[in-house]
Amino acid sequence: MSKWASEFVNTNGIQIHFNRTSGGGKPLILVHGITDNGLCWTRLAKSLEPEYDIIMIDARGHGHSDTCEKGYQKQEHAADLAGLIETLKLDKPSLIGHSMGGSNVAVLAGNYPDLVDKIILEDPPWRSSSSVSTQEKNTIITNWRQDIVETRKKTREDIMEYGRIHNPTWDEIEFGPWADSKKLVNPDVLGFLSETTSWQEDVQKIKCSSLLLTADVDRGAIVSPEVAKSVVVSNVNFQMVHIEGAGHNIRREQFEKYVELIRGFLPDTGGSKW
Repeated sequence: MSKWASEFVNTNGIQIHFNRTSGGGKPLILVHGITDNGLCWTRLAKSLEPEYDIIMIDARGHGHSDTCEKGYQKQEHAADLAGLIETLKLDKPSLIGHSMGGSNVAVLAGNYPDLVDKIILEDPPWRSSSSVSTQEKNTIITNWRQDIVETRKKTREDIMEYGRIHNPTWDEIEFGPWADSKKLVNPDVLGFLSETTSWQEDVQKIKCSSLLLTADVDRGAIVSPEVAKSVVVSNVNFQMVHIEGAGHNIRREQFEKYVELIRGFLPDTGGSKW
């Protein structure tokens, strides 16, 4: 990791930070979930580094990217991704997005189809329309904002220990970057949760080859079997794989299976099997 570049691009009027492995092969952009940052992909990047030129972006308000008072909706995040791709002159990268990052990657693929090769979405925040009420959402945002503020006051070591206790199946390599991300995130990023446009509209616009990764709802995964089925039925470009024994953080909980699926789906890793 010591040789990974730490750089910025100016896009949409703000500075967006990213780390880059500058390895061989096609570009692969890793897009993190809410309150994480780019280096939360460290374990996966280390695994795929010999095969790809990997770019780990810090979304606006996260990591070392600029913050802003508003503009945390998925459309703005997708525009930042498009700006990064265009500024770096990347040739049709593939993208992997987790949670919020999956939502942003989906919007990017739909709105900027010429910029994208393949996409993988790891448990994006796609719920049935009736699963969360407005009142429940507002309560979640209020409580989460307070949690972010309080967590930022804690030491890195205390945050790491909290992570170990509550995520005993994660590899030790995960906890340092995860703790760092919680110290750096701006609470305003929770504006993403106020999104009103439906994810179903985003799915309909996607024309590239897409893989939806789901996991066990009873372990904390978001995408239900019913939602996953509706995605693949409504868009022939989607395939879906359910990974058992994992919750919302699929790659952290079932890493080997996750990497196997990535290598099977993406180009230039010994030939796509999809």
